[in-house]
Amino acid sequence: MKMKSVVLCVFVILSFITFSPKVKRKPIKQKLRTSQPIEKTVVVYVTAKLTKDRLTKKDDLNFESMAQPDESFPTIMIDPSKTFQTIVGFGGALTDAAAETFYRLPKEKQDEIISAYFIADKGIGYRLCRTSINSCDFSSKSYAYSEVARDTLLNNFSVGMDLKYRIPLIKEAMKATGNRMLLFASPWSPPAWMKTNNNMLNGGKIKPEYKNAWASYYVRFMQEYKKEGVSIWGITVQNEPQSAQKWESCEYTAEEERDFVKKYLGPTIEKSEFSKTKIIAWDHNRGLIYQRAKVMYDDPESEKHIWGLGFHWYTGDHFDNVALVHDAFPEKNLLFTEGCLYPFDSGKLNEWHWGEQYGESLIHDLNNWAVGWVDWNILLDENGGPNHSNNFCYAPIIGNIKTGELQFMNSYYYIGHFSKFIQPGAKRIACSSNEDSLIATAFVNQEGTIPVVVMNKTIHEIHFQVWISGKVCKYKALPNSIMTFIVS
Repeated sequence: MKMKSVVLCVFVILSFITFSPKVKRKPIKQKLRTSQPIEKTVVVYVTAKLTKDRLTKKDDLNFESMAQPDESFPTIMIDPSKTFQTIVGFGGALTDAAAETFYRLPKEKQDEIISAYFIADKGIGYRLCRTSINSCDFSSKSYAYSEVARDTLLNNFSVGMDLKYRIPLIKEAMKATGNRMLLFASPWSPPAWMKTNNNMLNGGKIKPEYKNAWASYYVRFMQEYKKEGVSIWGITVQNEPQSAQKWESCEYTAEEERDFVKKYLGPTIEKSEFSKTKIIAWDHNRGLIYQRAKVMYDDPESEKHIWGLGFHWYTGDHFDNVALVHDAFPEKNLLFTEGCLYPFDSGKLNEWHWGEQYGESLIHDLNNWAVGWVDWNILLDENGGPNHSNNFCYAPIIGNIKTGELQFMNSYYYIGHFSKFIQPGAKRIACSSNEDSLIATAFVNQEGTIPVVVMNKTIHEIHFQVWISGKVCKYKALPNSIMTFIVS
């Protein structure tokens, strides 16, 4: 009887297990380990007067929370969510003077110059450079590629003068950048036989009967350079078209430049193998840039050929004029194409204000929509030349061809605070300062790093902070200094 009861109980239990409906188990909640938000960090590079700091990595900083900056404390405020123009690049001019000086220096100094300018991790990462079509004032002599009168078919065209120094330097620079350097070219003057004064120097205008041949000249120049392995990214219509200089020069009113572009240069390039070449108008000072823009852009047949306007710095600042051109014609580009310091005096190479002029112009031009910034000669000799017009000036690197030594002016380091860290393709972002003595600009690179350049032109040390999205890092600006903060 007991045995039957036990068997019956076991049967009932097994039946219940087998035939009862299955109940889904609720998953056990586990506390997953999630990584904490990565705090932004900052690396600071400094160049400062009365110190040895020259693009020197100084500090690694961390951000701390600060919801609202204090109005009384100097603050640089950054907003990466608001982006503006895209950067094409920074660089300098590969002139005859620079190239001739370069090849008269010892080989190890040549290598040092190439590294200093064109290798980003060792130098300052130039990626946008300029050269001339024919000679300019910074050539040992005046010359054209076709000097035979009435040679409208350019049968006598030759870039042989450029093969000795200039083209080899350009090729070395391009190689150092992994062929990522962009090069644009500017004419200072057509050949003498094409001009009203029959002279490449002292102004004059292009003769009407040679405008078509002159437009073809640009294309032929690009063809000959291409044969030598050098690609031309862009051309400017004319260097300083409203200046009749004692050196190579050619004058255009705004209407004359407009008509040359729409009737000759634009169509000629458009029909050539170089149809994607950027055409840059004006290439002169900021002062009259708006008037030139209006004339060039209000005519649709001229406007359609022009990528943008180039500008220089030689007659006042007028930074707001650059911004006005952007506001009126936002689809067009603005490019700083030349700036230098003069007259040359070998006893003043170490004066600090040289670099500050570069830093101030770079910050304001970029904040007013420039997509790039190109210095004048990358290198000159101990006399500020060679120059066939005695128009000697400074360059960021001075090469003494007598001693073989190089001198880096502080302008080299000031430019480097931008060109080394703001990469082609970077976008300018919102950046403001509540301290008049601190000027600043900021960008976001394609890989996400944020270079912020801050300059203190005063003789006083200024404690300040960089604020971004409720976070702040504090630092001090040494007297007469420039800093780049790399936020990552």
